[in-house]
Amino acid sequence: MSAKSGAPRPMSQRHFRGEQIKDEVYRQMFLVEEKRQGAEIELALVLLYAWQIADSTSAQDEMRDWLKKVSPICMEMIEAKMQAGVKAPPPAD
Repeated sequence: MSAKSGAPRPMSQRHFRGEQIKDEVYRQMFLVEEKRQGAEIELALVLLYAWQIADSTSAQDEMRDWLKKVSPICMEMIEAKMQAGVKAPPPAD
């Protein structure tokens, strides 16, 4: 297979990992929106992993800035999903 002219240059491994984790966060956000069972836990885990990557010495400022924007939205989604899953106690007799 030949490379197309004008094709983007290969991303560095660090940048590729950052883009992969962003994609996974967005994927989990969609699964929470679809009301998939357990999706809120997976979203929380992938966010923790993303912060771990961002805290590494090789992380870019762009990743941290993105996480500062997306994390509050994800937290709201997780809280809403968890509250929706809490059933009201049965009425007292």
